[in-house]
Amino acid sequence: MSLITELAKNAHSAARTLAALDTEQKNQVLMAMSAALRANIDSILTTNAIDLQQARDAGLAAAMIDRLTLTPERIEAMAQGIDTIVELDDPVGKRRELCVRPNGIKVSKLSVPLGVVCMIYEARPNVTADAGALCFKAGNAVILRGGKEALGSSLAIAEVLQNVLQLFNLPKALITVVPDPDRALMLELLQQRDYIDLVIPRGGEGLINFVSDNSKIPVIQHFKGVCHLYVDKAADVEKALYLLLNGKTQRTGVCNALEGLLVHKDIASTWLPIAAQALADKGVQINADQRSAAYFDNANLLADDQFGQEYLRLEIAVKMVDSLDDAMAHIAQFGSHHTEVICTEDIQAATRFQREVDASVVMANASSRFSDGGELGLGAEIGIATTKLHAYGPMGLESLTTEKYLVNGHGQVRN
Repeated sequence: MSLITELAKNAHSAARTLAALDTEQKNQVLMAMSAALRANIDSILTTNAIDLQQARDAGLAAAMIDRLTLTPERIEAMAQGIDTIVELDDPVGKRRELCVRPNGIKVSKLSVPLGVVCMIYEARPNVTADAGALCFKAGNAVILRGGKEALGSSLAIAEVLQNVLQLFNLPKALITVVPDPDRALMLELLQQRDYIDLVIPRGGEGLINFVSDNSKIPVIQHFKGVCHLYVDKAADVEKALYLLLNGKTQRTGVCNALEGLLVHKDIASTWLPIAAQALADKGVQINADQRSAAYFDNANLLADDQFGQEYLRLEIAVKMVDSLDDAMAHIAQFGSHHTEVICTEDIQAATRFQREVDASVVMANASSRFSDGGELGLGAEIGIATTKLHAYGPMGLESLTTEKYLVNGHGQVRN
């Protein structure tokens, strides 16, 4: 039996042990995991420092290094994410009564775990804790295949969580990190449909496409984040500036950072000079269409087909639009179904934008940076789904369950 088949089979077997745990027991384990992360900050940071040095030596991009970097604050945030999961309702075992049929049978649905979830991701060691805790409370085992950049950090975090599992006499295989980043092993992992129920790739476009093209297991895509802010003609100029700067400059290497700015022509002459100065002060490179480029120094001109890039750095695409409809058409063409934002005081415009824009999260007068499971009250998240089957948007506990039908009768047979 190969290493990958053995890991998948063990995870499949381990998942069944969670069926015997009630909510209180799962929460006790999770609280111990949170405490263990806090108690092991130094050892996790020591391992992460090795990953970071190797990443710098390999010339990784700044956005990738930012995702890879752990700090005491980020580890504390992982622990707090688990604390929040403890407080959330357990989605497993919820029953929905549907109907009583004319022949007397009663039909209901019961929420149940998915089984084994496989996460494939790049330089995001925090995924180990987030996915491990979420899957555990939702009754699933999880197999984590991280990129080579984050392997040491991911293994260190997993070891902390696995030690807690063993303290509670639970199998380590409930949280498994593939110990070798060889791409051939990832391909083999994608063939394990007898043992794995769902694959979630989280990373760049190349990774997502590889997984989708090669998996024999259902895939939920967590695609790139080409997020836009549309500044409507009825926008509050101060709010618009705050949303722009927070969305673009607070943290550039994340999928909910802004990559596109759309500005209504009626507000452009008054607002764009203010925005241009603020972006220049932050060192943001501007790529713009011809009409908006006039408001910026040293803007790169973009052709109509050059929008839709995920920069993941201090860089943004700017376009002037003639109407709300033009803004929505641009988003339909160049967005990635991740997060889109409108800034406006016109309630009707905000309502139309939120109803008609096709994205997993659509915001009115709030920063794109809130497109995050923790910020939306889900605790940690396993990622942001940009496909629509089963889940759409930040995936929390409920997204890691499904429902089965229950039928109760008293001896009825079908004629």
